[in-house]
Amino acid sequence: MLNALEVVTIVVVGVMVGVEFSVPFFSNPILNALPGDNGLRGRVHGARLGGAVMPFWYIGSLVLVGVWAVAGWDDDGTGLVVTAAALLIVSVLMSVLVLVPINNRVKTWTAGSRPADWKEQMKRWDRWHYVRVAVIIAAFACLAAALT
Repeated sequence: MLNALEVVTIVVVGVMVGVEFSVPFFSNPILNALPGDNGLRGRVHGARLGGAVMPFWYIGSLVLVGVWAVAGWDDDGTGLVVTAAALLIVSVLMSVLVLVPINNRVKTWTAGSRPADWKEQMKRWDRWHYVRVAVIIAAFACLAAALT
């Protein structure tokens, strides 16, 4: 049963890492290259979609890692699993304290109602998102290493 939990957890966290990695390295550069306000429209839609889905994904991943840590407490890799949990907690805190407030503003923007500093706000979100991606990649690496 623990093996199944480990596999499910690694798949869920790994897919989350892939999705989050694709945002700054693929999705946003594509959106930024679109003419006119089409890139802004895409980011607004992404803020709405991500805002609806990602809280469940982040918290669900953290719960899975926590269950793995408890269920496999006597295993050799438990320290790495606990480290992964701590990193996921950091990512959730970063999200709630910095990224979600920006995201909540972005969701309401239209081409006619965006603030004057909207590009700076997008750049700030992007910078913090890079850090969050690094944190969740580290968490994923810890989980993968815990299996060995």
